[in-house]
Amino acid sequence: MAMPDDFEVVGKITNTKTLAVGKNIRELRTLQARFGRGRWRKLKGVASVSLSDGTIRLPKYTGMRLMALVR
Repeated sequence: MAMPDDFEVVGKITNTKTLAVGKNIRELRTLQARFGRGRWRKLKGVASVSLSDGTIRLPKYTGMRLMALVR
Protein backbone atom coordinates (compact mmCIF):
# COMPACT_ATOMS: atom_id res chain seq x y z
CA MET A 1 0.00 0.00 0.00
CA ALA A 2 1.46 3.34 -1.04
CA MET A 3 1.16 6.38 1.21
CA PRO A 4 -0.79 9.34 -0.19
CA ASP A 5 1.09 12.56 -0.82
CA ASP A 6 -0.83 14.62 1.73
CA PHE A 7 -0.36 13.30 5.24
CA GLU A 8 0.96 14.59 8.58
CA VAL A 9 3.03 12.67 11.13
CA VAL A 10 1.36 12.86 14.54
CA GLY A 11 3.23 11.70 17.60
CA LYS A 12 6.72 10.23 17.79
CA ILE A 13 8.45 7.91 15.37
CA THR A 14 9.24 4.72 17.30
CA ASN A 15 11.15 1.47 16.69
CA THR A 16 13.71 3.23 14.49
CA LYS A 17 16.37 1.12 12.81
CA THR A 18 19.31 2.29 10.70
CA LEU A 19 19.19 0.94 7.14
CA ALA A 20 22.16 2.75 5.56
CA VAL A 21 24.92 5.16 6.57
CA GLY A 22 26.92 7.72 4.56
CA LYS A 23 28.00 6.53 1.11
CA ASN A 24 25.67 3.52 1.27
CA ILE A 25 22.72 5.90 0.78
CA ARG A 26 21.82 6.10 -2.92
CA GLU A 27 20.30 9.58 -2.64
CA LEU A 28 23.26 11.03 -0.70
CA ARG A 29 24.35 13.53 -3.39
CA THR A 30 20.81 14.87 -3.74
CA LEU A 31 20.42 15.20 0.04
CA GLN A 32 23.76 17.00 0.39
CA ALA A 33 22.99 19.38 -2.48
CA ARG A 34 19.57 20.21 -1.06
CA PHE A 35 20.20 20.23 2.69
CA GLY A 36 23.99 20.33 3.15
CA ARG A 37 26.72 17.95 4.18
CA GLY A 38 26.58 16.03 7.42
CA ARG A 39 26.16 12.61 9.03
CA TRP A 40 23.24 11.25 7.01
CA ARG A 41 21.37 8.10 8.02
CA LYS A 42 18.55 6.24 6.28
CA LEU A 43 16.13 5.15 8.99
CA LYS A 44 13.04 2.96 9.24
CA GLY A 45 10.40 3.19 11.96
CA VAL A 46 6.72 3.31 12.87
CA ALA A 47 4.65 6.48 13.29
CA SER A 48 1.01 7.50 13.52
CA VAL A 49 -0.05 9.58 10.53
CA SER A 50 -3.16 11.63 9.88
CA LEU A 51 -4.42 11.40 6.30
CA SER A 52 -6.20 14.19 4.44
CA ASP A 53 -9.57 12.44 4.88
CA GLY A 54 -9.16 12.56 8.69
CA THR A 55 -8.26 8.92 9.31
CA ILE A 56 -5.26 7.99 11.43
CA ARG A 57 -3.05 5.05 10.51
CA LEU A 58 0.10 3.44 11.89
CA PRO A 59 2.26 2.68 8.81
CA LYS A 60 5.95 1.91 8.66
CA TYR A 61 8.04 4.99 7.93
CA THR A 62 11.26 5.11 5.91
CA GLY A 63 13.18 8.35 5.59
CA MET A 64 16.44 10.25 5.80
CA ARG A 65 17.75 12.12 8.80
CA LEU A 66 20.69 14.45 9.16
CA MET A 67 22.23 13.43 12.48
CA ALA A 68 23.38 17.01 13.22
CA LEU A 69 19.70 17.99 13.58
CA VAL A 70 18.90 15.19 16.05
CA ARG A 71 19.03 16.03 19.72
